[in-house]
Amino acid sequence: MLEIKNISVMIDKNPILDGVDFTVDKGEVLVLLGPNGAGKSTLLQTAAGLLKPTSGKIVFSDRPSLDELAYRRRISTVFQSPLLLSDTVENNIACGLRFRGFSRTEIRTRVQLWMNKLHISHLARRQAHTLSGGEAQRVSLARAFCLETELILMDEPFSSLDTPTRRELVSELRHVFSETNQTCLYVTHDLEEALTLADRIAVIIDGKIHQLDSAQNVFLRPATPEVARFVGVDNVIPGRVIANKEGLLQIESAGSLIEAIGDYRQGSQVFVCLRPEDITLLPITAIDQASSARNRLNSKITQINLQGPFARIQLDAGAQLTCLVTYPSVKEMDLKIGDQVQAVFKTTAIHLLPAGKKSR
Repeated sequence: MLEIKNISVMIDKNPILDGVDFTVDKGEVLVLLGPNGAGKSTLLQTAAGLLKPTSGKIVFSDRPSLDELAYRRRISTVFQSPLLLSDTVENNIACGLRFRGFSRTEIRTRVQLWMNKLHISHLARRQAHTLSGGEAQRVSLARAFCLETELILMDEPFSSLDTPTRRELVSELRHVFSETNQTCLYVTHDLEEALTLADRIAVIIDGKIHQLDSAQNVFLRPATPEVARFVGVDNVIPGRVIANKEGLLQIESAGSLIEAIGDYRQGSQVFVCLRPEDITLLPITAIDQASSARNRLNSKITQINLQGPFARIQLDAGAQLTCLVTYPSVKEMDLKIGDQVQAVFKTTAIHLLPAGKKSR
């Protein structure tokens, strides 16, 4: 449906995008995920024809020479701000259809259909300025979907909403995508949104695509240390393989010995990637014969930060580790800064990345 070919963008001599390449397939939701300032919105504006790239080209439905007006008629956009007219909800939804010359009957049918789908039929006669943020964004979504364009571009449409409203709208949008098979390029910095909505995720950091993969692979098997940290892998630990015994690796890191599964040769420099929720804490004296976890690192608690029902705990095990445990576990074990504990995790919980040149 859409090909982004080697797109670079310079703004005031500052490089914003650098050689970005990807495709969006028909019926796919491709999410552009990355931190603020990574170039996501610039890329979306370029894809929408609102910003001319410094180099590279955009191919839409195999037609690179499609003129601007014809292209814009085949796409629709949803931005962070709903940008509604000073009019009623139903007239806001209908405005794009009127611009395109649809009949009154067709306009009435489509507007009613999408008000029903997005649960805003009861707001039809309301003035846009009286709507809440969530209601206004529902109107913006209805206006985009009722055009039935080949491609919808969405730029962080829910980022200004409160958490419960955002989660509700993200869930409903996932249902709409499944029901309509709509092709969409969606921008967000929120990992939860991306994992809920995406068929594939393109992680963009510092103007470059670091990984383009399924949502599951981006989450479980990040391709670079930068991606790993962005998707919540707090433990990205440099180490060196000191032994490979038929795929069971022994990795030395800051005086700690970590075992992992892999095919790196002895002497290889690697990053040990470990999600904080995959680490279990046990008393320093605990001996759990039933556990299959091979890694048991004697550690000292250096910091405890409460985060709602969880606690993020910093450990010194030679290597610095972060683990995530439930608050009831903290209370039950009476964990305090300075306590000695065992950090326990399985070899299969570790994802390895090469550090520099990889030897295999």
